[in-house]
Amino acid sequence: MKYPIQKLRFKKSVKQKKRRLKPIPRIVVPSFFTLMNLFCGFLSIILVAEGNLRAGAWLIVLAGLFDALDGFMARLANATSEFGMELDSISDVVSFGVAPGFLIYIFAFNELAIIGILLSALPPLCGAIRLARYNIETKYAESDYFRGLPIPAQAVMFAGFYLTFSNKLYLFDGFEQGVISVLIPVVILLSFLMVSTIPFDKIPRFDRESVKKYKNRLILIAAYLLLILIFQDIGLIIVFTFFILKGLILGLYIFWKQAFTDDPDPLDNGINF
Repeated sequence: MKYPIQKLRFKKSVKQKKRRLKPIPRIVVPSFFTLMNLFCGFLSIILVAEGNLRAGAWLIVLAGLFDALDGFMARLANATSEFGMELDSISDVVSFGVAPGFLIYIFAFNELAIIGILLSALPPLCGAIRLARYNIETKYAESDYFRGLPIPAQAVMFAGFYLTFSNKLYLFDGFEQGVISVLIPVVILLSFLMVSTIPFDKIPRFDRESVKKYKNRLILIAAYLLLILIFQDIGLIIVFTFFILKGLILGLYIFWKQAFTDDPDPLDNGINF
């Protein structure tokens, strides 16, 4: 007669343990992609230091993919948090600031001594400022646009530049210092755009209202992905050059509206490109 009682007690204890098990927090999934972003940036630095610049450049692109996925998963699971935001910023400084800065230093700027070090430091320095400002702004208000060039965009531009032109340096023979003559203004421009207030497209949420409102932007994002898949490294340059030019044109439009009309903020009045 004791055995059934002991069996019953055992079943109760198992049920109690099951009740005590807490569900996995939603933040775990996007945080995993964020850490993979950081790992790719870390691995990129190691490979570039060992002389494998091409693999290091592709790892920066892969880090950008993980960065997009962590944002997508956070929105999908409604798992945005201050912890995730801070972790994302730390990862981005490494993957999209330090890694591309080190890449362009080893690729070209190491020939310029201290000037090369200072130029290579611009992406991580301006990127850190950009991320700190973004974290503060998102605590007070959500916007449909990024204020300043997103740090992953400038990082992928540098990676794409290396992947596209590292085997075609003869194209820069007409310049006094070869590829360095082109790379210097590119680095300065992209670093300035990160700390600017020029609006750039943000990936919208994937709910019914956002899809309806930003239908054209989602179609454009799909076209971006298709171009990158088809043309790979050249596709990266094409897509992100267009992305930056689109932001500059929108910035000029806003400047014109504010300077010559009574519209203080065109982005708040239904402007949707």
